Amino acid sequence: MEFRAEARYMRVSPQKARLVLDLIKWRRVEEALNTLTFTKKRVAATVEKLLRSAVENANYLSTEKGVDVDVDNLYVARAVANDGPRMKRIRPAPMGRAYRYQRRMAHLEIALAERTRAGAEGTATVVGEERTATKPARGKTAGKAKRKTAAKSGKNKKKTAGAKK
Repeated sequence: MEFRAEARYMRVSPQKARLVLDLIKWRRVEEALNTLTFTKKRVAATVEKLLRSAVENANYLSTEKGVDVDVDNLYVARAVANDGPRMKRIRPAPMGRAYRYQRRMAHLEIALAERTRAGAEGTATVVGEERTATKPARGKTAGKAKRKTAAKSGKNKKKTAGAKK
C-alpha cells in the first residue's frame, strides 16, 4: 500500500525541487529525514515537512483505519516535482522595452511504501501491486532498415514545383 502526501503551488522551480527529491528517493524514512535536515537548499525544509506528513498519513491509517503498517519499515518509493502554473512577469529593459520572464511553481508529491518483511535485503515492493512484464526496447538497427527500404522504394522522393526533367 502506498501512503502519499502532496504540496501544491510551491514557489520553487521544479528543477530545483528535483535536486532535493533525488537525494531521498529509495531511502528509509529516518535516513531521508536526516538527509533533508542537513541539506542546504531552501526547498529542503518544505520537502521535510511533506515527508513528515506522508509518515503521519501512514501512521493514521495504521492506528485509526486498522491497516497493518509498520511505520519503521517505510521507504520513499516515489518523490516527484511536477510543473505548476507559471506567473508571467515583466522586467524593464533599455530604451523603453520590456523583457518577459516567468516565475515557476511546483507540485511536490511523495509516496511511501513498506519494504517486504520476507524478501531479501535491498529489494523493495509495494504491497498490493504486481510486477508487469515490459516489452524489450527496439534497437537502432530496426529503424535504419526501415529507412533503407523506404529510400529504395522511392517513397521519400521530394517533388519541387517548376522543376524540369
